[in-house]
Amino acid sequence: MPKRVLDIGQCSFDHGAIRRLLDREFSADVARADGLDDAMVQLRSKPFDLVLINRKLDADDSDGIDVLHAIQADRALAAVPIMLVTNYPEHQAAAIAAGAVPGFGKADLETPATREKLARFLG
Repeated sequence: MPKRVLDIGQCSFDHGAIRRLLDREFSADVARADGLDDAMVQLRSKPFDLVLINRKLDADDSDGIDVLHAIQADRALAAVPIMLVTNYPEHQAAAIAAGAVPGFGKADLETPATREKLARFLG
């Protein structure tokens, strides 16, 4: 059974790039959510192996870290690994301090380091 990833808050271009990488490298099924409400509906309806959250959600420019907190506050979802997608080290550090696993930036999408981080959950 393929691994499942929920990608939250990416613009269409970035979602496509992430989806292509995850399909090519891991044959993962990638679902998309624009914000917290639709993400929670999806997370509660099916199991996911990994959640990716954009630092700033494309739909409304809200903070991805708030989505991270909301998912972790739900006891049924707290164990799902979450990565913040950001090129900024200080935001990556804040996400890790909040309970996320180390993520990656879009600028590093095609690097071996990003594939290694993803393989931990999808390989």
